Parts: sequence; C-alpha cells; structure tokens
Amino acid sequence: MDKIHIIDHPLIKHKITKLRMESTGTSEFRKLVEEIAMLMGYEALKDLKTKDIEIKTPIEDTIQPVIDGKKIAVVPILRAGLGMVNGILSLVPNAKIGHIGMYRDEETHVPHPYYCKLPPFISERLVLVVDPMLATGGSLVDAVDEIKKQGGKNIKCICIIAAPEGLSFFNKKHPDVDLYVGAVDRCLNNNAYICPGLGDAGDRIFGTK
Repeated sequence: MDKIHIIDHPLIKHKITKLRMESTGTSEFRKLVEEIAMLMGYEALKDLKTKDIEIKTPIEDTIQPVIDGKKIAVVPILRAGLGMVNGILSLVPNAKIGHIGMYRDEETHVPHPYYCKLPPFISERLVLVVDPMLATGGSLVDAVDEIKKQGGKNIKCICIIAAPEGLSFFNKKHPDVDLYVGAVDRCLNNNAYICPGLGDAGDRIFGTK
C-alpha cells in the first residue's frame, strides 16, 4: 500500500482526539474539521511543482519560486466532505470546486450516487477528493470511478479517519491513487460505522444529530 499515507503529526492527532469527543459541539467540531483539512492538505500538496519568476522586493529585483500552474479542483463527497473544503481553500484559494453526492443504504450499507458536477478541464487538474470518514470505502471508490470516467487522471484523496477495511478496499480498486489519512481506527461495527470513530461526521458538522 505505497499509495496510502498515514499523516503522523501531533497537531493532527490532538485535533482528531477532540473531534472524537462526544462533548464537542457543532461549532467546534466544524472548526476542527476545517483545521485538520488544512493541515492534511499541506501534506498532500507538498509535491506541487514550482517555477521561478522575477519579482521586485522593496530592496531589489530577485528570482523566486511560485506554484507552476493553478489547475486544482477540490471535490467533496456530499455532504460531510463540505466541511473540509474551506480548509483546503485556505491553502489554494483559486482552486475550483466540484461536488459528488452519495447516500448510503442503511440496510445494505452500499453507497448510491445521486449527483456529480466537476469543474471543466478535469483531465488537466490535480483533483483533491475530500471526505472525513473512510468506512467501507465504497463511496470513495465510486467517487474516484466517476472522476476517472470524466477524464480525471491526477487524483489524490484526503480522509480524516479510516477503517482498515476501507483502506484495503480502496487500495485494491484504485492502487494508482494517493490516499492521505489522519488516523486508522480498529474496525467497522455491524452497522459499518468506524470504531472508535466519532459518530456520523455529517450530522456533527451540520448539527443534525
């Protein structure tokens, strides 16, 4: 699983622990998700290419690096993925935003797509797919399937918490895609929820629990 990147950073660990707490309210939970997304995005974007340009400082002319090209797309998996978007945009404010909608059958736990809108020229962009939780892996697999079907080639995924089952399934289906994870939990329970997890990320972000 050389494309699976577990981000081992004390700030991320600390913030994920606070996310897990049942006592963490909606406002704080939402803020933590955004902060974690920014920290994880920093890691996922560390291989962006740069080019040198000439600029003028208050002191002198100089040659300095800037990002080479700005064709980045952030694609949250609805609805929980929306909570991560602003964290990524704080790093790359010019990124375009797409949306992929999935809902989970509560009996079979199988994800069903219901919406997909991607930015134009998706084949030319670095696509960052964001979703706080990677449980069975079905939603993320289907989302990347759809992006590839529409021409996406350079894809990275960012999930805050993952189950081992989801990691294995995703890596089997998309071994070419880099996946960045903040924590790998113990297992899935009978309802396909991550244990110990943090509950339903979407409900906690939007206050609908």
